[in-house]
Amino acid sequence: MSPPRILVVDDEPQIRRFLHPALEAAGYEVIEAGTGADALRLAATRAPELMILDLGLPDMDGKEVIARLRAWSPLPVIVLSARDREAEKIAALDLGADDYVEKPFGIGELTARIRTALRHRPQADDEFAGIEVDGLKIDAVRRRVSRDGRPLRLTPKEYDLLLVLARHAGRVVTHKALLTGVWGPAHAHDLQYLRVFIGQLRAKVERSPTDPAIILTEPGVGYRFQMPSQP
Repeated sequence: MSPPRILVVDDEPQIRRFLHPALEAAGYEVIEAGTGADALRLAATRAPELMILDLGLPDMDGKEVIARLRAWSPLPVIVLSARDREAEKIAALDLGADDYVEKPFGIGELTARIRTALRHRPQADDEFAGIEVDGLKIDAVRRRVSRDGRPLRLTPKEYDLLLVLARHAGRVVTHKALLTGVWGPAHAHDLQYLRVFIGQLRAKVERSPTDPAIILTEPGVGYRFQMPSQP
């Protein structure tokens, strides 16, 4: 079985020189691109299983690469960028990036994010049957949620919010995506509304709502549903 192929897109040769051997040592095949155009070409012709993307490319912004890619491919994308403004993260994630890692970064963190993205590649909504993590079980077919075998009573909106997060387990879901997906476009900016519902949901599904282990906060960006532990 061939190793997963990762496309590294960065215009800085030193970053590519660092990532190439580090990712190969972690068990991946690595291909490289230094421009957005090359990234899109290689994504189409070399069939990578994941893209690591810098936003500051010489021919186009990395967010444009994401937008063009999402027109035809669900390829997982991890943004790797020195831009630390929340607005940049939110824009990249809203366009379809799966995760965001800031430079400077540790290779251990990056490979952990890669494993998560590869384990949970995008799937059609009708393929999502459910998920189980830390004793919390979501049965999307029967619309049932339980904790350690005991049924949990969720309101319809709480259930919808939990389901959106669970469908994207391991990935950051932005505030805007959650508000639009659960309440509709008219509520896209009702951040306090979302925080109240997240608090209510954590009170029901977390063992310790004040120290959540399942619904994690990505400050200023959104929330992440923790992936199940691998055996």
